[in-house]
Amino acid sequence: MKTALSCLAFAAISVGCAAVITPGGIEQRASQATGLPLGSFTVADRVEGDAGRIDFTVNGKSGATYRCYMYSATAFQRAMSFGQTPHSDAICTAMKGGAAPAKPVCDALSKAAGKC
Repeated sequence: MKTALSCLAFAAISVGCAAVITPGGIEQRASQATGLPLGSFTVADRVEGDAGRIDFTVNGKSGATYRCYMYSATAFQRAMSFGQTPHSDAICTAMKGGAAPAKPVCDALSKAAGKC
């Protein structure tokens, strides 16, 4: 009986450590971080690390390659915060050797920040 309870507790804790974001959520955040439109890239090499960190590669159809990471709330964190723990934005770095990254759109906010 004690062994069964220990196994059950371990299983509950293990499941609670997995990230709960969907692949579509990762793609949306990758699109925002890289400036590549949805559908113009693939997400590869997804690895879930400790505390909800997700590392992944974005391969653009144009040849651009990015290494990215983000944090996703785990099932345990979501349960303890009644579903109120958000996922982070993706942070991406263009890798050398790939095609030039997509040029960002010059909108009013970017102009005000002096980025275009």
